[in-house]
Amino acid sequence: MTDLVELPLYDLAHSRAGDKGNRANLSLIPYRPELYPILAEQVTEARVLALFAHRGATRCRRYDLPLLHAFNFVVDDVLEGGVNASLNLDGHGKTQSFRLLALTVQVPRHLAP
Repeated sequence: MTDLVELPLYDLAHSRAGDKGNRANLSLIPYRPELYPILAEQVTEARVLALFAHRGATRCRRYDLPLLHAFNFVVDDVLEGGVNASLNLDGHGKTQSFRLLALTVQVPRHLAP
């Protein structure tokens, strides 16, 4: 049996984000390539969509980039109408990457930092 530990993604990966209209693009890039298949299994479109549901997100698509050991998530309707339509100063794409990095995953103890 593998000894697993639960960790937030920020211990295992970094992220960059951007926005276009009411859509956020969130990258997820593990610090170590051997984490890529573990994150591929656990950081699903459904989990990311649920993470942003409170913001009105309606769809999430994940694009796998295996040669880069990275992912790109595109989340629709998550930015309260987008930069020009929202009164929320901190709710845009660039601030959403840390929300993604707060998601927890289970990893074998030997891969934990």
